[in-house]
Amino acid sequence: MRLDLTTLNLVLAIEQTRSITRGAEREHLALAAASKRLSDLESRLGVQLFERRARGVEPTEACRALVRHIRSLNASLHALESEVVEFARGIKGHLRLVANASAISECLPPDLVAFSQAHPQIRISLEDLTSAEVQTAVAEGRADVGVFTPPLLDSRLQTWPYRSGRLAVLVPQGHALGEREALPFVDLLDYDLIGLHAGASVQELMREQALTHGRTLKARLQVRGFDAIAQLVEAGLGVAVLPEGPARRLAQVFRVQVLRLDEPWAQRQYLLGVAAQERLPLVVQRFTDSLLQCAGTHPEQEPS
Repeated sequence: MRLDLTTLNLVLAIEQTRSITRGAEREHLALAAASKRLSDLESRLGVQLFERRARGVEPTEACRALVRHIRSLNASLHALESEVVEFARGIKGHLRLVANASAISECLPPDLVAFSQAHPQIRISLEDLTSAEVQTAVAEGRADVGVFTPPLLDSRLQTWPYRSGRLAVLVPQGHALGEREALPFVDLLDYDLIGLHAGASVQELMREQALTHGRTLKARLQVRGFDAIAQLVEAGLGVAVLPEGPARRLAQVFRVQVLRLDEPWAQRQYLLGVAAQERLPLVVQRFTDSLLQCAGTHPEQEPS
């Protein structure tokens, strides 16, 4: 049985969009051609891949099993391409990196500079996602490497300890809490909290910690970007918890004050993750080795 990539990617697109029409559009196929490809594939496999509904389609269990293999196949094809192009002239590889906002702001930039200087012919694309989204993107082959904060949610990853960071409190200058150098998280729960968008690791961590005190967050404002948080804190609209490194840099620009968050969970570990596989593509191996060496972690250390 011969399966072509166009048809397999069409199945993946339909499964993700829950629509044959939108899946066909995403794969640049005419609707009639896409429907025929899908019908032929179902006949060839002897199973129904989608249940037709009034508002779209729903994947069957057979489809979900097929989709897992398609994602694995796409990841393997990308790994193959990455390794082969090492022997080409010019750009020798393209590495897709995803990381959460804290990692991008707190620890990644100097390590990316070091890698780029040592490997100028390898192009890096970087995307900002939540820690949960980072893990899914790497596990499904949509990214090569991810940097995120625990917990580890996807067993399809192998990870290494990368760097550590610390959370701090940001308050407006002249705020009542500003007279203290450090404070526990419970003291913030009486104030409006300005945070990142839902799903961000810091936001989820604060929500969980509030629940342990039998409280709820007064999350009045949620925005994207630490600079936006600092501007809102400066304006007196609330207080915030964010990584200490970015917080101290922002305190040099905005009229805000940085306080130490006196909690054990304020100390955080960043993880470097790749899809679990017997052998990493050369570009990915070089990149992970470089980042772990920059962080002072032995690259040969067994991943978790």
